[in-house]
Amino acid sequence: MSKLTNKNHADIKELSFEKALKELETIVSRLERGDVELEESITIYERGEALREHCDRLLKQAEARVEKLTVGADGTPRGTEPLDPE
Repeated sequence: MSKLTNKNHADIKELSFEKALKELETIVSRLERGDVELEESITIYERGEALREHCDRLLKQAEARVEKLTVGADGTPRGTEPLDPE
């Protein structure tokens, strides 16, 4: 984990991908509006970075579990192989 992910963000590791992404989108929206004071901007930016890292980690875990079905020339399933994301 990065130095930004500390005890203040310990709850993030329990979030599902969807909940973490939704919170990250809310943070981005608030920062883009520009109506957040500097100190709060820094605080929510750090949380956003921790959320981004968490989402990235969950996506990588999901990619590692996804397999591609292989099909023979006759169209019958032959097995699986790891997905090769391009």
